[in-house]
Amino acid sequence: MTIMKLIGLIAVGGLLSACEGGEGLREIGPDKSIDRGVNAHHLSTLVAGVWVDPNGCDHWIIDDGVEGYLSVRLTPDGLPVCSGVAPPNTAVGPFKSGTPIPDSL
Repeated sequence: MTIMKLIGLIAVGGLLSACEGGEGLREIGPDKSIDRGVNAHHLSTLVAGVWVDPNGCDHWIIDDGVEGYLSVRLTPDGLPVCSGVAPPNTAVGPFKSGTPIPDSL
């Protein structure tokens, strides 16, 4: 084995030993689970409704007055839910609950 190969193996070993499984990582930035706006609260206190997209698949929707949140509704194995809970392009449920701020739109 040449000296260059040996140096290369040592360098690769050193780089790999610096990797961690995530235990040493620190969170960067603000906690995104908390609304820090006018009526600051934890986002888990908001109530979601369902918006059905043009293809008939469901999305969780929350309207916080000024802000809105949207996420694809998925089954436990990661497939989209297309339940037919409402016609396409329709939002149903109490998705505007949880905030005293009126929605002007």
